[in-house]
Amino acid sequence: MGPQRRALLGGARRALLAATGLVPLLGLAPMAAGAEPVRRGRALVFPRDHGAHPDAAIEWWYATGWLGAFDAPTHGFQVTFFRSRTPIDAAGSTSRYAPRQILFAHAALTDLAARTHRHAERIARWDGRRLEAPAFAAEDDARVRIGAWTWQREDGPPVRWRARLPGDPALDVTLARTQPVLLQGDAGWSRKGPAEVQASHYYSEPQLAAEVQTGTGAQAVRRGGRAWLDHEWSDVLMHPEAVGWDWIGINLADGGALTAFRLRRADGTALWAGGSLRDGRGSLTVFGAADVTYAASGRAWTSPATQARYPVQWTVTTPAGRWQVAALLDAQEIDARGSTGTIYWEGLAELRDERGQRVGLGYLEMTGYAERLRLGA
Repeated sequence: MGPQRRALLGGARRALLAATGLVPLLGLAPMAAGAEPVRRGRALVFPRDHGAHPDAAIEWWYATGWLGAFDAPTHGFQVTFFRSRTPIDAAGSTSRYAPRQILFAHAALTDLAARTHRHAERIARWDGRRLEAPAFAAEDDARVRIGAWTWQREDGPPVRWRARLPGDPALDVTLARTQPVLLQGDAGWSRKGPAEVQASHYYSEPQLAAEVQTGTGAQAVRRGGRAWLDHEWSDVLMHPEAVGWDWIGINLADGGALTAFRLRRADGTALWAGGSLRDGRGSLTVFGAADVTYAASGRAWTSPATQARYPVQWTVTTPAGRWQVAALLDAQEIDARGSTGTIYWEGLAELRDERGQRVGLGYLEMTGYAERLRLGA
């Protein structure tokens, strides 16, 4: 996204928030009366839990993947739709025009041959009720719209996730399920801090068969690859001491799936951690808070746009093994101050074993390096 487009979108976003009084942190609106909180022991039920959870403060549907051969990927892609409940919703306004929910979306395309990373963003308000509106998020199943940008799940077989995002970069994404849903944490309840309120409901769909068209018209190219999907919703964003997190979602060459994350204080120490490994046979190991460590182990990259400095090579240690995580392109920062108010690094990376062999491909996410992470502020 060019600076002029970013400035225009940022101005529109600020006008939207000012006009509706949503200057405070959108992701921390008080819980609505009668809402069901995120809690341990709540069983996830599908397809309902593929859909939106408007009573939760924040939510996202997140898909990343790589295109081309495993040993020679050509592109990486990211599609994320966010939902944030506002203080107006908690106040119980009955107006059909009240923006009870704010919807955001980010899209990015990394071209490894050209060494480029292009991204775009959208923002819209929603009254939280009408599904015929230009922007909405359905509750019964995954159907989210922000203008011409759409995200939805389709029954199979196989089950497919589809995203249509016209613009630049233009992405037409189809992701087909090849494995069962992976419930993260304790049967889909994933703790993110010392107190149980700092938790999310969280599931993943790894090893999705990806088919992605990039570009339009004569410039359209369709490629195959592999993808990863996360859907997560929470009543709080982070523990007050946390400034951001480091996370990986990696599809392994043997059919397994590795998740590892840590929430990070301002001094760089870990506040909380977790993750899981589902091996190629389907056996699941869940990592505890003390089981995962991140250690910067190589190069770092400083963004010329924001001056944020990101470690783009890590040693990640878990009970299931120790790996090297390395970005396949250093410059994969997303400046989303025009929508969610965030600056973060989100990019295609490889996973290497202790012999230095590539054993997985996926995405590395790093937040809170430019400033403390916030959504909607």
